[in-house]
Amino acid sequence: MPNLSFVSPTRNSPWGTYLSQIDAVEPYLGHLARWVETLRRPKRALIVDVPIELDNGTIAHFEGYRVQHSLTRGPGKGGVRYHPDVTLEEVMALSAWMTIKNAAVNLPYGGAKGGIRLDPKTLSKKELEKVTRRYTSEIGIIIGPQQDIPAPDVNTNGQIMAWMMDTYSMNTGATATGVVTGKPIPLGGSLGRVAATGRGVFVIGREAMRRLNIQMEGARIAVQGFGNVGSIAAKLFAANGARIVAVQDHTGTILNEKGFDMQNLLDHVAQTGGVAGFKGGDAIANADFWKVKSDVLVPAALEGQITAERAQGLQTRLVLEGANGPTTPDGDQVLSDRGIVVVPDVIANSGGVTVSYFEWVQDFSSFFWTEDEINVRLDKIITGAFKHIWETSEQHRINLRTAAFVVACTRVLEAREERGLYP
Repeated sequence: MPNLSFVSPTRNSPWGTYLSQIDAVEPYLGHLARWVETLRRPKRALIVDVPIELDNGTIAHFEGYRVQHSLTRGPGKGGVRYHPDVTLEEVMALSAWMTIKNAAVNLPYGGAKGGIRLDPKTLSKKELEKVTRRYTSEIGIIIGPQQDIPAPDVNTNGQIMAWMMDTYSMNTGATATGVVTGKPIPLGGSLGRVAATGRGVFVIGREAMRRLNIQMEGARIAVQGFGNVGSIAAKLFAANGARIVAVQDHTGTILNEKGFDMQNLLDHVAQTGGVAGFKGGDAIANADFWKVKSDVLVPAALEGQITAERAQGLQTRLVLEGANGPTTPDGDQVLSDRGIVVVPDVIANSGGVTVSYFEWVQDFSSFFWTEDEINVRLDKIITGAFKHIWETSEQHRINLRTAAFVVACTRVLEAREERGLYP
């Protein structure tokens, strides 16, 4: 397994997981395999110092990253996360998965990702604005509407994107709404963007359930992570007749065999910040979440959650990866051996980047679509992409993850071959 001098991945670390996935797809690439090494190396990795003056007058330094894994098929595209556990290796892996995701859905983008190692809960709004603006200025040398387009991710939102867009615009001397996506509507944001990733998880889940003969009405759904992605997916599943029987977030785990009243749960989370203490369900141990019987499991938190040990105890028929990289390679193997179908992140959570693409297009044309138009276009693109991946899986008799990588890597490497090497 090739390595880079500045990271030391293990098999189940984010970058190690990605490299394992490339190893698995290589036998299906035919003559394009001669280019596969380009997928194992990010094109560009930028590490920046982000110093700010805190409200108390002291100076704090934070470490930030922007990694462009591939620009072969178009500008880089990928979110920015603020989290105390952000590392270069994690951002590299996330940028690589964005390359695969964009190609799997056939969007005209490469893959990129960014992050700052900090806990945003410890900063005031003013400090958060300072961090965002300084970080944007530092990475401004490699981002742009035709170069690399950031977006929201973990602990970032429309406000963060507004500050990034404004900072980039001030530094370049012209308003550039297309430099980021996920912006507020008054600044060129797209209707439907906030709910897009969760909606995409539901749409792909619906398609997978249909192919696996899992009835939506009464289906048992377990959701890990109840932020923007998990909560919206859960709400849509429930609205279409499924039962959300278990939910886990950073505050705890709750269970209701009959299914939660979703509006009451959403109201509780909005008021308290988490699912813990919700009266419409029973609190259970966090470890017991992975033993809840379900038809569909939606891991929508962080990467590396479904380990081999947890996979061995899962009682589900279908795993929908709402998060990026939630299943380790060893966990993936156990699920495959047990006959549990996994719809990989690169297609399951592709709704967000698809509507980000719509936003980018609308910004360039200064012509905006209705939310109904957005949802119809989203449904058409991601269901078509899923159909192609499903058929590839059946054709080669491989799991959906490997099939998604076959589709995506073939597209990236065909573009690489056509472009050639310069100089």
